[in-house]
Amino acid sequence: MQQNNDPNPQAKLKNIIIAGGGTAGWMTAAAFGKLFGKSLNITLIESDQIGTVGVGEATIPTLIYYHRLLGLDEREVMAATQATFKLGIQFENWRDVNRDYFHAFGQTGQDCWACGFQHFWLKGQTQAINYPYADYNLELQAALNNKFSHLPDNGLGYAFHLDATLYAKYLRTFAEKHGVTRIESKITKVNQNIQTGDIQSLSLEGERTVTGDLFIDCTGMRALLIEQTLNTGFEDWSHWLPCDSALAVQTQLTEKPKPYTRSIAHPFGWQWKIPLQHRTGNGLVYSSKFVSDETATQTLEQNITGEKLTDIRKIDFKTGKRRQQWHKNCVAIGLSSGFLEPLESTSIHLISASIIRLMQMLPLTKGEKCNINEFNKQAELELIGIRDFIILHYKITERLDSRFWRHCANMDIPRTLNDKIELFKESGRVLRERDELFEDSWQQVMLGQGIVPKTYHPIANSMSSPELTRFLQAIKGNIQKTVARMPDHQKYIEQYCAKQ
Repeated sequence: MQQNNDPNPQAKLKNIIIAGGGTAGWMTAAAFGKLFGKSLNITLIESDQIGTVGVGEATIPTLIYYHRLLGLDEREVMAATQATFKLGIQFENWRDVNRDYFHAFGQTGQDCWACGFQHFWLKGQTQAINYPYADYNLELQAALNNKFSHLPDNGLGYAFHLDATLYAKYLRTFAEKHGVTRIESKITKVNQNIQTGDIQSLSLEGERTVTGDLFIDCTGMRALLIEQTLNTGFEDWSHWLPCDSALAVQTQLTEKPKPYTRSIAHPFGWQWKIPLQHRTGNGLVYSSKFVSDETATQTLEQNITGEKLTDIRKIDFKTGKRRQQWHKNCVAIGLSSGFLEPLESTSIHLISASIIRLMQMLPLTKGEKCNINEFNKQAELELIGIRDFIILHYKITERLDSRFWRHCANMDIPRTLNDKIELFKESGRVLRERDELFEDSWQQVMLGQGIVPKTYHPIANSMSSPELTRFLQAIKGNIQKTVARMPDHQKYIEQYCAKQ
């Protein structure tokens, strides 16, 4: 008889329960079903009676890697979600009224081993080689010219604008094909183990109970498991990010979709415009301390085009995060883990990053504390980096035309962000922590918001003026030639991924 060497066979992880659907729930279910469906039992519980936020329609390039991990066909995903391509975000009125800039994906210019491209550009500014920094970013120039194409060797960084509701629906079909069980029901009670405090089971309508080993909380801002049950605690960041409300509405398309998101600053917040194949997503993020809901609604209505396809919906939020994303045998993914406003389109990225992090650290047995601690550490570092990047847009502004913007310009900021700003002001360098999400983005936004470094790295002096001129003109010229050869964004969509 073969001996069982398992020291605790009853503690093996076997049943994963996902509480809640929407984008977070079905992204989680799709990934676990595809990659662990043959070895784990995966169940998702959602109620058709409970709505989802469903406005996370703009993404960043990391979503491409999530799709590749699952083996999804990009054309199929885009057709199913009425998606368009996204090359960046145009920030209008952010530096000041009528002063715009563009935060693009991809790499600006050409870095060297000692420093970033911005140092060579800064030296060029002192020698009358004064082309705008934006001229050296391929994605930015393609966006402004309404061009798009898949280039060889992943030569163009891009993401998507997509219908979040259709995306969840597509992923549900995918997940169920890979063995995920869906239960349509409301959760009536969360049952805990008396000794350990772990979640033991979920009671559902109709006196049904579902037991599990690991529970993933995708219940949105309700945070039914991670907060209402486990009392994990919330770290409030609203003193740095004062917006606490959003309005969302969908309208008919009135023009060909552009390959970028528009972020338009107003006296008390900012407005988004996200073009899909079949409609436009619109919204207004604002601080209720500085404007009434009625005025905010009027402002949004006055600044949208096309017939409204939905009623305007209000979303209240508090910026911050759970003190632990993984507590006991529960992991929060999506809005249940916290909220960072969608200024840089990071909501869906944070979902996919949490999913991949959890799969990498998935315990063989229940209660492996080392995995829990490392998961929480990495999640916190990522959230802080994104938080600081978003605060940057508000803090470094020349707008003093309203109480809201004067408050933002004068507010205290985290030390981690202050160090980055001061370093860039003094030396043109960007300090990045470990595998921080944003890279080229920091200098784009800091320059766009009006920070001009006092000096540049001395290695830029290794080029003579004629050499520097040729170097900068070659980069600029190659971008112009590439963009000229690219097709129109709308025509490319029609050929590549239009819904049939």
